[in-house]
Amino acid sequence: MNSFVELLVLAGIAVFLILRLRGVLGTREGFEKPVARKPEEDRRKKPNLEIVQDGPDWDINDHVAEGSDAAIALAAMKRVDPSFNVSEFLGGARGAYEMILMAFEKGDLNEIKAFISDEVYEAFAFVVEDRKAKGLTVDATFIGVSDMSLVEAEFDDATKEAEISMRFKSEMTSVVRDIGGDIVEGSDKEVKRQKDTWTFSRVMDAGDPNWKLVATGE
Repeated sequence: MNSFVELLVLAGIAVFLILRLRGVLGTREGFEKPVARKPEEDRRKKPNLEIVQDGPDWDINDHVAEGSDAAIALAAMKRVDPSFNVSEFLGGARGAYEMILMAFEKGDLNEIKAFISDEVYEAFAFVVEDRKAKGLTVDATFIGVSDMSLVEAEFDDATKEAEISMRFKSEMTSVVRDIGGDIVEGSDKEVKRQKDTWTFSRVMDAGDPNWKLVATGE
């Protein structure tokens, strides 16, 4: 009998201890989500990454040296006219070179008058009129531009006028004939290699997006 009473007392003590432990530790049932760390803890564990807002402008650096006077001038052009793109300009300059050069060779300046300055027009017109006076005609075929590079860029902050100088290497055939049709210069079978440095100009905040040829040289 005493043994039975002792067992009841021990069982009661055990139940009491279990209930106390449950009250202190709590219970876990099934899968519980991990304890969320405070944002401060996450920041301590993650490296501080600095976000770079501005990087190199490869549209400029692909064509001129980074930090050069030309690069600074091109960047200034872009600030005034955000639509300006150097690569697109180069593509347009290549097309303009062929169009203007061939119009000059053929003596037809009317179709290019809007794309050249008055000074360049007068210089071209002088040569064209001199040919006519001598009875000379030119038969030219443009083969293509073999090389092209941007050699200089300038920008005037006051007037917003930009100038870009391009160097072209091109190939063509050219035959000059006299009034009787005889060849006096060139050959229709010999490829003529030509080098030109042309300067194009435009006011960047003007409504007209077209550039004009303002100077020529070798």
